[in-house]
Amino acid sequence: MKRFLPVGVIIVALLIILLVVRRCTSSSVSNYQTATVTRGPITQLVTATGTLNPVVNVQVGSQVSGNIQKLFAEAEGDLATAQAALELAKLNATRTETLFKQKNSSQQDLDQATAALHQAEGNVKIKQGALDKAKADLDHCTITSPIDGVVISRNVDVGQTVAASLQAPVIFAIANDLTKMQIDSNVAEADIGAVSVDQDVDFTVDAFPTRTFHGKVVQVRNAPITVQNVVTYDTVIGVSNPDLKLKPGMTANVSIIIAHKDNVLQLKNAALRFRPPEAATSDQARSTSSPSGQRPTGARERKPERTVYILSYGRPKSAQIKTGISDGIVTEVTEGSKEGDRVVTAELSSASASPPANPFSGQQRRFP
Repeated sequence: MKRFLPVGVIIVALLIILLVVRRCTSSSVSNYQTATVTRGPITQLVTATGTLNPVVNVQVGSQVSGNIQKLFAEAEGDLATAQAALELAKLNATRTETLFKQKNSSQQDLDQATAALHQAEGNVKIKQGALDKAKADLDHCTITSPIDGVVISRNVDVGQTVAASLQAPVIFAIANDLTKMQIDSNVAEADIGAVSVDQDVDFTVDAFPTRTFHGKVVQVRNAPITVQNVVTYDTVIGVSNPDLKLKPGMTANVSIIIAHKDNVLQLKNAALRFRPPEAATSDQARSTSSPSGQRPTGARERKPERTVYILSYGRPKSAQIKTGISDGIVTEVTEGSKEGDRVVTAELSSASASPPANPFSGQQRRFP
């Protein structure tokens, strides 16, 4: 009996040690969610929305109002009447001058005939000007597009009267070439500094949700567009449309490619946001020690040096890294970490951590 006593003590001690080790290991590992530093491509994007438009869009309008042919006919008749009155005034002036030389007419009659002649000549000039204007208006009645293209919209019907007063009414809208289009997109002021000409662009439209179209930035305009205190800048994107799938007025969801790198170290952005409780308390204490309403110098600048926590022996250990470009999900790591490192992304709650198994607990008996 005494021979089996030390063996039993040893077995119990080993079971206790195994229980403690399993509890510590399970508690330390399962309390943190981690992600592995890997290699892969990263594409940094600026997203925006825009509208597809033709590169050349001409609005053809009318410069005259009413029935131009009727105006032309009235001007011809007025000119003929004025010319007949002029001939009559010439005859009266010649006859009065002859009678005056024969002393059969007075000087007053001669002056009146001469004045009537001058008035008739002036009236002929006025009517001639009206006729020339009517002819010009008649030429304007034949509306010809200044370019060859496709009619996008027609705003009038046959028999409709147009009125041109201060502004010429638009009859047609004509696009020069729909195989070449452009997107007028609104880029936020926070992102416009990263956008430049010749950058590649990917975009989609609601009509073809599974297809990705491509283009290039051709112009970044300087005039700001302010809507409800939100400032954006118009960015023009050139688009090729050989199969004419894209239509004017379509809404485009634009992704401007700012930077792209292949086979670089990367980690999840959640690792950059994670702070253990003790570090969060320390950061809060430092911010409280600063003067009220003020921030330390440079606090609003995004620096490439960041702090992450690498899981070491079940505990998070801080590490300083340098970052590069980001696509919003993962961020490039340029210094301070290596492939395969396990970085902490979140701390699991106690409820989500699985309790360790108790080797001494057996199945409970249920009594009636």
